[in-house]
Amino acid sequence: MPGDEKAADLWARLRFLAGTWRGTSEGEPGTGTGERTYAFVLRDRFLEARNRVVYPPQDKNPEGEIHEDLGLFSVDRVRKTIVLREFHVEGFVNQYIEQDADGTDLVFVTEAIENIPRGWRARVRIARRGPDGFTESFELAAPDEDFHPYSRSEWRRFAPNP
Repeated sequence: MPGDEKAADLWARLRFLAGTWRGTSEGEPGTGTGERTYAFVLRDRFLEARNRVVYPPQDKNPEGEIHEDLGLFSVDRVRKTIVLREFHVEGFVNQYIEQDADGTDLVFVTEAIENIPRGWRARVRIARRGPDGFTESFELAAPDEDFHPYSRSEWRRFAPNP
């Protein structure tokens, strides 16, 4: 990756994500299936994530729903960390900063969320499961409350990034 040595070290933790993934998701919206792609863009300075999960009509969600989001991971050289910005079909814009960078999982906690009442927080945890799998948990916290699970997804590599 272009840039300084520290930026390259930060990207090393995310590089395994590049490619196309298929998976399942369970949680508040019900049970669904999805596809996700990760690709380095703009001269390899950003990692783009495109996600689409379909939740068919079910008891938990009688009308069903299609969730889509677009994310961009970037290296913040000043803070020497990874930042994730997500844009959701529902209108939410989440800006996360990586936490626990020395652990085995990737953990991102919001530092800002647009279009939700003040004080809400979100956390994403990505846990690698071998070379071709990972799990992702998404948690929300209401103001002055602890994080609670919203959804959990299991992803398997469908195709490597070209």
